[in-house]
Amino acid sequence: MRPPEISDSTKEERAEYIRKKYVCISDCDMCGLCVVFHGKNPEIAYADYIDGKRDYTDVSADYR
Repeated sequence: MRPPEISDSTKEERAEYIRKKYVCISDCDMCGLCVVFHGKNPEIAYADYIDGKRDYTDVSADYR
């Protein structure tokens, strides 16, 4: 599933995409999302995307 484009989506749709894509499975050794996002909740890490300030790929590049 591709992330919603900022120009064609609402803030709520973008937030929902992030929530569904980065689900906490409560097993940090198996998942690793906490490490990738430096301990941040994915919705906080992607706040600029959710708010429509930066593209999804630009924000993702911050965590590679």
